[in-house]
Amino acid sequence: MSQDDHTRLAEPAPRVSAGGGSNQVRVRAYNERLVLSLVRQNPGCSKADIARLTGLSAQTVSVIMRSLESDELLMRGEPIRGRVGQPSVPMFINPNAVFSFGVKIGRRSADLVLMDFAGKISKQRHRTYRYPHPDHLLPFICDGIAEMEADMDATMRARIAGIGIAAPFELWNWAEEVGAPEGAMDIWRHVDLQGEVQTRMSHPVYLRNDATSACGAELVFGAGQRYPDFVYFYIGSFIGGGIVVNSALFVGRTGTAGAIGPLPVRDKHGETRQLLDIASIFVLENLLRERGIDPQPLWYAAEEWIDFGEPLEIWLQDTAAALAQAVIAAASIIDFAAAIIDGGFPAWVRHRLVKATIEAMNRLDLQGVVIPDIVEGEVGDQARAIGGASLPIFDRYLIDQTVLFKDTAHAEGN
Repeated sequence: MSQDDHTRLAEPAPRVSAGGGSNQVRVRAYNERLVLSLVRQNPGCSKADIARLTGLSAQTVSVIMRSLESDELLMRGEPIRGRVGQPSVPMFINPNAVFSFGVKIGRRSADLVLMDFAGKISKQRHRTYRYPHPDHLLPFICDGIAEMEADMDATMRARIAGIGIAAPFELWNWAEEVGAPEGAMDIWRHVDLQGEVQTRMSHPVYLRNDATSACGAELVFGAGQRYPDFVYFYIGSFIGGGIVVNSALFVGRTGTAGAIGPLPVRDKHGETRQLLDIASIFVLENLLRERGIDPQPLWYAAEEWIDFGEPLEIWLQDTAAALAQAVIAAASIIDFAAAIIDGGFPAWVRHRLVKATIEAMNRLDLQGVVIPDIVEGEVGDQARAIGGASLPIFDRYLIDQTVLFKDTAHAEGN
């Protein structure tokens, strides 16, 4: 079985619209997930708000919310007085109710994070390498989780939902571009990463494409909350992306929708190339090497980037020109409300890149194309790890699971 086959294991049920709950006892678990999802999406909403949004009776909502409070999944805010009738009590997700581990595996570095129920990272580990190898990554993941758990009390450990891994499909590809020795990456053709971690850990393990995970994190925790439809670009060692339609991640028939790396674009010499050959951090790495500049700070941590001067500016302008073409291509197919750009770099680099992309867009022929908003991502360089950590939480507690998994129409076989 290939790694791609393994990435499609253990997928949860498709997303169901929040437009109608059920008072049937047999689907009480669904209604609890529905309430949790709505409180997450609308912090501070009251029982009356939940009843209005779901169509559930006030009595049913009261019973559900009391149960969720009893389980410490929800917590009350200060009552809002001054209105007619009973004071309105705002409800919030309890950040300490659930925890999950998220792993990002990249071609130059790996991250391990511990995330709470509200999406905040409380612990993290980072490792850089020339190229990824399972003999190094498995101890990093498993030993790192054991160390983090050792710092948690028994109550916190009992609230761990699972481990979510965000990794590129077909890690063995483009080994030459990242400077790996010939054949060194071929081992990934035979590694079941999800299974290897699962045999070593007691928590359930989930695996998802890294760019897809990052897109899901942006939808749940970032700028994607404001746009029902958007195309997402995440620039790591290689560029990847995702597509959101009707506030749900669309992954397509094979799970590769939004894999924008192979998209053909013109470079500054007028030659047709793949987007990943221009708009990827490994291209900047090569530019730095050609000028005798140590590229290692690119992989230490995003916040440790320095302004590399001319090579960085060259890369920004070339990447922006390629992204502008990619945005037009995407907008020509689907009328996206936004194009969201993020990556494994600091906020100041992201800001310059988005600004340059907008400028490049204005130099192109836009006749017949409705240009989406071109905006910065808000989750940042940890988007892939956060997306991974979200997988067990959505599987076990929330209703809109396809935010990170699959489109409802696809799940229904349409």
